Amino acid sequence: METLITKKQGSSKNIQNLTYSVWVLGCQQNYSDAERFMSVLESLGFKKAPENEASLVLVMACSVRQHAIDRILGKARQWNKIKRDRPLQIALSGCVLPSDKPKLQNAVDFIFENNEIEKLQNYLSKEYALKPITEFFCNGTQDLFKIDPQYQSHFQASVPISQGCDNFCSYCAVPITRGREHSRPMAEIINEVKSLVSRGYKEITLIGQNVNSYGNDFSTRNKRPFDSAQDRQKTRNNFVHLLEALNKIPDNFWLRFISNHPKDFSKELIKALPTLKKVTPYIHLPVQSGSDRILKAMNRHYSVNQYLKLLFALRSQLPALTLTTDIIVGFPGETEKDFQNTIDLFKKATFDMAYIAKYSPRPGTAAARLADDVPPQEKERRFRELTKVLAKIALENNQKIVGTIRTVLIEKVTKNGQLFGRTRAYKNITLSGDASMVGQFVKVKVTDCYAWGLSGKIISKL
Repeated sequence: METLITKKQGSSKNIQNLTYSVWVLGCQQNYSDAERFMSVLESLGFKKAPENEASLVLVMACSVRQHAIDRILGKARQWNKIKRDRPLQIALSGCVLPSDKPKLQNAVDFIFENNEIEKLQNYLSKEYALKPITEFFCNGTQDLFKIDPQYQSHFQASVPISQGCDNFCSYCAVPITRGREHSRPMAEIINEVKSLVSRGYKEITLIGQNVNSYGNDFSTRNKRPFDSAQDRQKTRNNFVHLLEALNKIPDNFWLRFISNHPKDFSKELIKALPTLKKVTPYIHLPVQSGSDRILKAMNRHYSVNQYLKLLFALRSQLPALTLTTDIIVGFPGETEKDFQNTIDLFKKATFDMAYIAKYSPRPGTAAARLADDVPPQEKERRFRELTKVLAKIALENNQKIVGTIRTVLIEKVTKNGQLFGRTRAYKNITLSGDASMVGQFVKVKVTDCYAWGLSGKIISKL
């Protein structure tokens, strides 16, 4: 357990304006955690405000990429300049590698772990001369899952089903920053989703570092071995059972889930997906590389052929599937041949979207011990070339949708006054309409497309 790290920069006890702003980097898990921390802040009397008016900035860090840490350090320099004119506290949590803490400690006022909720509350109570709200914690628990979030949308919500990861991919910092996988009790998840649906939420996304292995830790947590092959099968299907239970909740809403791991995406789940009418035909299935040699070095536990077999099985069950992925270019030892294998994989897989990252070593990971031998300019070239291949494939996929009718959830009004939404299959689409449609399902005719999205015309509200 990490201890709370603090840095004193003058007393804040005279601050009467208890306001906060949140700055989140990284994955949806960080956004979800931030919503729960916001409940802690508001229980103490803080009110949300724009960053330039806040007396407290809560930063949710991400150590997965060095770029994210550099961004935090740059912002912290700006916040520390503000301190010359008015009191300001900077709190930091999220995914933080031990090696990143010393430099972050010098940039912020205090750092706390995701499970150190009580320490956050006690620190703020002391700094702002507030009375701690001890009854905020259920029976003294510091379980972040048990805190009701301050959802930032009235129609979309992310619901965590697990924390941490047991996969130890050689490039990944998550097992270091978030620990081993810990699944949330199924009843808690079902109750949170039921509550959201009863309040009119239209889209609910289940999140975890590896949703497919949800519940695998239930038996080991009870410190007993599996009793039989039947018990092992039940554990393997915990995620399927969860989806089936959520699918039975009445009302009209969409159910999504991220992120998946190819080695744990079971045949039972593939078979169940077409029967789960609330689950949308969208799968994010990170592949990371198109080279078996690199996949082995990444500790991914599957081959390219196994990945493609899984992909084709999914498409046979879900013909309207939108498939997205994650890719790392420039991993240690990646040759031009390895990279060309990744291009070949893209052409076979015909991804709708890919989140392409240039490899950066993270201290403490197994890959950090390898020579980072792909030059930065070569990583950039591979990034650009793969993006060009992806854009061509994505455009061809989207062209097949033009002229069809789709259901769309309107998410926001863009800066140029257009409506932005996503189809049931998670395709971006821009439309003309008024702001009153935000948060509503509409029927849309797709009229045009580009590589990264669609445009269309609203036919009717639903």
